[in-house]
Amino acid sequence: MKSMTDVARSLRWYGGIAVLLFGVLPTVMVTMLVIGGHTPKQVGFLLIGGIPLVAAALYYAARGITASDPEQSAGWMRRSMTLVAVADLLLLGGNALIRIATT
Repeated sequence: MKSMTDVARSLRWYGGIAVLLFGVLPTVMVTMLVIGGHTPKQVGFLLIGGIPLVAAALYYAARGITASDPEQSAGWMRRSMTLVAVADLLLLGGNALIRIATT
């Protein structure tokens, strides 16, 4: 039977990778679309809410990775994943809705 420490260790690794892959990468891609003019300018307003959400997710992920208590670490990582999901919904979903509305 695995101990709680082993479960928290894998959560830390996968959670950290998920924040980078699903949080930072989409934010950078949407930012590049706005800067390059390949998407309506209104999408830039979504970055005002999306960037702080991703920054908070990075902060909580860092706290979760460095926490010594496995339960506390899991709590920080859950908050981080929630913020990443909300940021993705805002940035990617909002981008899609604005594109649909403007075409």
